[in-house]
Amino acid sequence: MVTFPTSNIIRERLFNWVNKMAHDREILRMIWEGQIAICFQADSEEIVGLQQPENFYLMVSRLSYLPLVTDKVKKYFSRYISHELQDGNVWFDYNGIPLKLHYPIGVLYDLLYPEEDSVPWYLTIHFSKFPEDVLVKLSTRDLLESHFMSCLKEADVLKHRGQIISSMQKKDHNQLWQGLSNDKFDQFWAINRRLMEANGDQETFKYIPVRFYADEDTFIQKLITPIKKNGQKKTVGEMMIEMSTPLKKVVEVRTQGISIHDGANLQWLSEHLSYPDNFLHLFLVYESNI
Repeated sequence: MVTFPTSNIIRERLFNWVNKMAHDREILRMIWEGQIAICFQADSEEIVGLQQPENFYLMVSRLSYLPLVTDKVKKYFSRYISHELQDGNVWFDYNGIPLKLHYPIGVLYDLLYPEEDSVPWYLTIHFSKFPEDVLVKLSTRDLLESHFMSCLKEADVLKHRGQIISSMQKKDHNQLWQGLSNDKFDQFWAINRRLMEANGDQETFKYIPVRFYADEDTFIQKLITPIKKNGQKKTVGEMMIEMSTPLKKVVEVRTQGISIHDGANLQWLSEHLSYPDNFLHLFLVYESNI
């Protein structure tokens, strides 16, 4: 039996620090080091021969993407798969739900498996029947890198009108991607800190790059300013009011596996809890869903 260390203690420390809005590099490192235990299993219909493969276990970064771990998983299971299928587009599902390859793994996990993570998350790998109607093909790392950089540019347009990312050199873009794909915190943040600086002589970004999720189908985006009309910084609670409707009231916001206090300010949250694509990925819990 394979066992995994619980992350409850780490989550509790992170929850306390985040909701005190600690200005500490250690918050960034704890977010970076957040991991999910995943148990990969084969599609029984694709197995050739009588021998069934054992499951394959990995501790995977919350901030990473499934295509960045595909090679390891594919290599393990390929000996049990016919040669005709091995060059196909690999994809994964959880309980029959195809997993979006362009979503960060932590976002997928929080969308589909919000329970305590004391047990591994069971995913099935497929070598055939790629569901083109619901998934974007990211068959190479270059395609994923292109998607990642597109998200970074979109986020910087919202924060700085695109001025920071456009002023960077190609080597800076490469360093951001290499830092993420090789799990190098210092390498990534040496460049990313420039994207997290306030807009010009202001104390905040122009807009907060944020994607809102309420179900597993899609996300919505809305222009969210970090400053209220009176010049004060906007809080999570005030954003919750903006995202509520007369029929559906937002009562909780979650990200990175934790519930966010409604008194936390959005600027701080964006600087510390954004994913490497520079977006906050926020999960909205509505009163009508409880």
